[in-house]
Amino acid sequence: MTHFRFLKIFFFIVFPIFILAQPPKKKLINLSYQELKEFFKKNEKDENKQLVYANAYLAKANKENNSIQKATGWYLLSLLCKGDTAIRYLDSTIQYSKNLNDVKYPAYAYSRKAYELKYQSKYKEAIDNFLLAESIAKKNNTDFYYDVKYSIAVLRSEELGEINEALKLYKECFNYYKEKNVEDDKYSYNYQDVLFGLADAYKALKQSDSATYYNRLGYHESKLTKDYEYNALFVLNEGANLVEKKMYNTAVDSIKKALPKMIFYKNAENILASYYYLGKAYDGLGKKNKAVENFMKVDSIYNKTKRITPEFTSGYLYLISYFKNKKDKENQLKYLSQYMNIDSILQNNYKELTKKLQKEYDTPNLILEKENLIQELTNDKTKSYWGIGLLFLLVIATTSFGFYQYQTKKRQYVQFEKVMHTSTNISEPETIKTGKKEFKTIKSGIENIGINEELVEQILKKLNQFEITKGYLLSNITVQSLSDTFETNSKYVSKVVNTYKEKTFIQYINDLRIEYALQSLKKDPKLQKYTIQALAIEFGFNNAESFSTAFYKKSGIKPVYFIKQLEKLNKT
Repeated sequence: MTHFRFLKIFFFIVFPIFILAQPPKKKLINLSYQELKEFFKKNEKDENKQLVYANAYLAKANKENNSIQKATGWYLLSLLCKGDTAIRYLDSTIQYSKNLNDVKYPAYAYSRKAYELKYQSKYKEAIDNFLLAESIAKKNNTDFYYDVKYSIAVLRSEELGEINEALKLYKECFNYYKEKNVEDDKYSYNYQDVLFGLADAYKALKQSDSATYYNRLGYHESKLTKDYEYNALFVLNEGANLVEKKMYNTAVDSIKKALPKMIFYKNAENILASYYYLGKAYDGLGKKNKAVENFMKVDSIYNKTKRITPEFTSGYLYLISYFKNKKDKENQLKYLSQYMNIDSILQNNYKELTKKLQKEYDTPNLILEKENLIQELTNDKTKSYWGIGLLFLLVIATTSFGFYQYQTKKRQYVQFEKVMHTSTNISEPETIKTGKKEFKTIKSGIENIGINEELVEQILKKLNQFEITKGYLLSNITVQSLSDTFETNSKYVSKVVNTYKEKTFIQYINDLRIEYALQSLKKDPKLQKYTIQALAIEFGFNNAESFSTAFYKKSGIKPVYFIKQLEKLNKT
């Protein structure tokens, strides 16, 4: 679920609340900096007037050659812009406030610049600026330090899917804010942000009771502060949580209550979230057409905003499967292409961002913890001995793990070569000969399955045709649906498959799909570029997990490893 905020919170961080009369009729430049800021705040619904006060503020600072006030003036101007223009103004704020040890700047400027870069999907640059903001705020502005920590948590949970890592940061922020007066404007929005982050993280981890607890707490707090947008957002988040609880009717009611508010506040990212969870709820109720309608609205919003997080991409898999079963190739291709494009963008951005977070955020914090531990150990010989022992065990564990990894890779490659040699061609199904004598040679002991021999022969012929036409590539095949196609009893089909194919029905279908997948991947380099989710859909599976499990069970290796080895062979 998407968090929202910045400008609203900014005013309560940077400016105190004032009730003002109209500005005095004298030259604006003669007003004090505080008066100019107050008038800027008062006219927040009129950007033209705000621009006048911001320019007057900057002109006064330039005239007096006051560096910190110049920084503030550029920051005010940045609030009236977006994108590259805002970033240029923020860079000016940073330039004039560097090395001044001010409690607000340049930390605020780095943080807001990070948000602007994030909106442009420049994630590597965004995290650079968040980390700078956090480092500066840690020295002289504890409140803002936790505000930035929260922003990093949001990035980790929503953009990277690192829920457990984000949850740790949310808890740190929660422990800080709960000691404050959270009904005061200074802390209320930040506190509600953190409550939402906790609820959303627990929802993602499927700890629904904890998610409900924080949603209710946030709902109560937003009622007290009369924050109607956030109040609706907690309702929406609980609706999403109810979907995970499979309480679909109640979920639909909650989401439909929240959606008009999201539309009223033009909160595009949470409008998208509303339609996504409505789609999931309607699917749970068996209303596939309504589910499709809502997932298509998600795609429509993405086309306008070009913003989506991994949480909402599974709707595309649903649409691909739906149109594949409908034999609507045009829409199947449309949503498959869209999904692959989104998946490619997300993977490229998030792989780089994950590396950066590990290198520049997790590692420095771990190093700091290590340094603190070393300091403690030097003050206590007993602890030192324990530390040496632990380090020794760590070396042994690391060496053992490395050896295990080497053996694993060696076994995988041996299995890969075996698969390549034993699965060079997909064998065509045997033709079932007619005639009682020839038929009985197919499998001895048919009298024991209790089915008429002629019926067995008919089912085998139909299975043969089913394999030739690759009917197994259709998703959601069951023994009942195949029996209906064969116009026979499902028990007969099941017994024939068990006896003559020597497999359960599910194993029989999955083995056919994986044999076809192995051959197709070897022949078609384009398929090697697909994501595992896309390959799962291509070969008849409903999700990547079931495809990977069946692939490993059949071949002894994971599909990711198999594809990597094929790519290496193609390069040689």
